[in-house]
Amino acid sequence: MSKGSPGPTPGFLVWRLANKWRVAVDRAVAPLGLTHAQYSLVAALYGMQRTGERPSQRRLADHTGLEALYVSKLARALESAGLIERTRDPRDPRAVQLALTEQGRAVTRQAIAVVQELLQQLLEPLGGLDDPRTQAFTDELTTLLDAPLAPSVPNDESTQGTTP
Repeated sequence: MSKGSPGPTPGFLVWRLANKWRVAVDRAVAPLGLTHAQYSLVAALYGMQRTGERPSQRRLADHTGLEALYVSKLARALESAGLIERTRDPRDPRAVQLALTEQGRAVTRQAIAVVQELLQQLLEPLGGLDDPRTQAFTDELTTLLDAPLAPSVPNDESTQGTTP
């Protein structure tokens, strides 16, 4: 909490909400054999495939905001479970393309339905998915996510007290 604020900071609240959501999704998709992170990957892949895209792991990492190494780890686990297939990109032998299997599409459709119900429940205090308050909330979150962050500057004693 900040010195001038009697309540929690926006950052603390975003963190708490993200954790609440992650735990709720983990519990909701566990019966389908998925974790929240795996759900995020297959749901994004499902959406991308519906538009005709067969993304690389890198492209899916960029799309989801997950680290490429983490996407690779998730993809290997999902491949072992029979939910996705990983193939070399014919245009770039270093890249791996991802696609949902038939089983993966079926599980993903079920998971999306479960998470949509959960999302409706989470957003009920704002009036539900279709309420203008929810749209305004979504717009505000998008604005925050789209804002670039300045790179961190290490706390170097030799630069303290100087101006750039």
